Amino acid sequence: MPENDVLARLVEVIRERQKGADPAASYVAGLMAKGDDAILKKVGEEAAEVLIAAKNGAPGPLSNEVADLWFHTLVLLVHKGLSLEDVTDVLAQRFGLSGLAEKAARNH
Repeated sequence: MPENDVLARLVEVIRERQKGADPAASYVAGLMAKGDDAILKKVGEEAAEVLIAAKNGAPGPLSNEVADLWFHTLVLLVHKGLSLEDVTDVLAQRFGLSGLAEKAARNH
């Protein structure tokens, strides 16, 4: 299955859980019911675990931790009303640009 199909299907499941799942029976619904702070904490924890796995050098744990980070990032995007396409559109716009030039052109 192509990577985007997996991510798109996962976003669909997350949206379904957000809309109608019982927070006591669904991890996603429970996390979303706790709000921004709980979701942001999980994204931060998973990002730290990616760093540790990368530092340790074994590819299996790194793949697992990146999967966890992507999952929780998708939960955050859905919680904030954003789509996978919102992110992939930004990435597509950056294609062909020097990373240094793109970063310098950002409006922060």
